[in-house]
Amino acid sequence: MDSTTQDLLATLEARGFVHQTTDRDGLARAFAAGPVTGYLGFDATADSLHVGHLQGLMLMRWLQRAGHPILLLIGGATTRIGDPSFRDSSRPVLTDGQIALNMAGIAKAFHRYLEVGDGHGRAQVVDNAEWLDGLGYLDFLGAVGRHFSINRLLTFDAIKNRLDREHSLSFEEFGYTLLQAYDFVELSRRYGCTLQLGGADQWANIINGVELSRRQGGPQLYGLTMPLLATRDGRKMGKSAQGAVWLNEERLSAFDFWQFWRNCDDADVERFLALFTELPLDEVRRLGALGGAEINLAKTVLANEATRLAHGERAQREAEAAAAEVFADRDGAGQLPEIALTRKELEEGVSLVELLVAAGLQPSRSAVRRLAEGGGLRLGEQPVMDPDIRLTLTDAGRRVSLGKKRHLRITLTD
Repeated sequence: MDSTTQDLLATLEARGFVHQTTDRDGLARAFAAGPVTGYLGFDATADSLHVGHLQGLMLMRWLQRAGHPILLLIGGATTRIGDPSFRDSSRPVLTDGQIALNMAGIAKAFHRYLEVGDGHGRAQVVDNAEWLDGLGYLDFLGAVGRHFSINRLLTFDAIKNRLDREHSLSFEEFGYTLLQAYDFVELSRRYGCTLQLGGADQWANIINGVELSRRQGGPQLYGLTMPLLATRDGRKMGKSAQGAVWLNEERLSAFDFWQFWRNCDDADVERFLALFTELPLDEVRRLGALGGAEINLAKTVLANEATRLAHGERAQREAEAAAAEVFADRDGAGQLPEIALTRKELEEGVSLVELLVAAGLQPSRSAVRRLAEGGGLRLGEQPVMDPDIRLTLTDAGRRVSLGKKRHLRITLTD
């Protein structure tokens, strides 16, 4: 990755990171003038980040390598409320203990993607509970609330759409955007932070922070949002039919993470290479232009690069080797028998037990369960304890073993 600060914003735009900026020319001048401290916020709603957060982490890598200080804000306080942006219902209420565990899990991803800690050039992890927990309600209304019009807040899409669909919005959730605005101003005061990053759904919250600083006579603040990513089939980035594609290996193995990228749609390859790897753009375009069977080479590069960043080089090599073993001929006797499933079937999820019975490989569901209970049913190298699991796109290419001598492969067909 080129660590120069020269025309950093243009580089980020060329790679697809930028959706909107509050003041594009002003931000470009700020980058050129010297270090710009930026922050990215995360609510601690789960004990791991997922692929949907990866765009932001990669953007922070670019900023850090270019010499800009970065702050990683975990919402220890705001997680108790939950961001209502473009949601139809309130988030589940978490206990303080759950939030603390989630914060520890989230921090693991920070350390893999960024240089975190004390000292020059390292990312700092901060918790907004440090200033929000001690903030009195009347003080908040006086310092923040008086600067915002309810009429204007109701025009923001995140709030307006929820009310238009006649879904309830609590006063607690309604105040979330003001808390995020206050976070931005407080980070500016404490750390000299002048740039907030976020997904496109955070635009209103970011604007409110920029506006709050202006109305309080504070420094010029900037906002930059990233596009909300969806896969070719319209699924929100980071989600699969079976759930989130987690970054922590405790939630998803490095092999399954590798398979997620290897099985992406052809049309997504170039875009994902630009966002989720550090390859030069010329190489990204060359790989993205490959056609036919050669596009699989580009997908392998994508899977290797993304897995190396998330899990390390050793895990990447092991995942690639395991995948190669699945696809290789065994004992020179030709390819394994195959069960071909369509992309649509795997996106919706296919019951393993029903598949084995329908294919005539087991006489009944109870026979499959007995095989699993005896340790004879395996998916790849992992024993299957629950045969009711559903196969998804990440399982395309994997070997299913029934006992020691009977094997077949799940293949993807259009």
